[in-house]
Amino acid sequence: MLGVTDLPTYLAGLVLIILLPGPNSLYVLSVAARRGVRTAYQAAAGVWCGDTVLMVLSAAGVASLLQANAVLFSAVKFAGAGYLTWLAIGMLRAAWSMWRSRRELAEPPDGQAADASAAGERPFRRALVISLVNPKAILFFIAFFVQFVDPGYAYPAVSFAVLGALAQLASVLYLTLLIFTGTHLAAAFRRRRRLSAGATSAAGALFLGFAVKLSLSSA
Repeated sequence: MLGVTDLPTYLAGLVLIILLPGPNSLYVLSVAARRGVRTAYQAAAGVWCGDTVLMVLSAAGVASLLQANAVLFSAVKFAGAGYLTWLAIGMLRAAWSMWRSRRELAEPPDGQAADASAAGERPFRRALVISLVNPKAILFFIAFFVQFVDPGYAYPAVSFAVLGALAQLASVLYLTLLIFTGTHLAAAFRRRRRLSAGATSAAGALFLGFAVKLSLSSA
């Protein structure tokens, strides 16, 4: 479909990626708990705009690489596989740390309490900056998306647009869930360390699988 391959695997990976707590989702969750639904959607809009910018940049770069020679394709392939492996190891280490400290109560993120009471907070701008200042995000989109694009398809940018649209749809649904159930979810994640550790372990294992698949792919 439009140069997209193995769509069920992509959707499964996307669900795990979206569900893992990150700085963007945690910020939206914080805004929802502190300032309500309308303001939380301003923060969510910042996240979506930032992710869209990064996806467009990623798609533009990878589209040209897919149409280049085999050496360049192999370079980005192995760089992406290496990054995914590094990310998976980080997730597994984090899961082990969560498991070891599962009986302890989590503390709120440093600085968020102070930010909550700061006058003149602009949720849209802050969430946008949180998205854009992460230089690893572009490499992540390249490493993840390239696995599900047929390199023989004539219009790879279209394939990346489809994958990006699905990612944004998943993000909209998830952030909406966070916004409307923010305070309950925050309390649950702080209490249930085993659940967090299990989800992080599963994502780490899936990312290792992605790394192997990417390293074995051909142009």
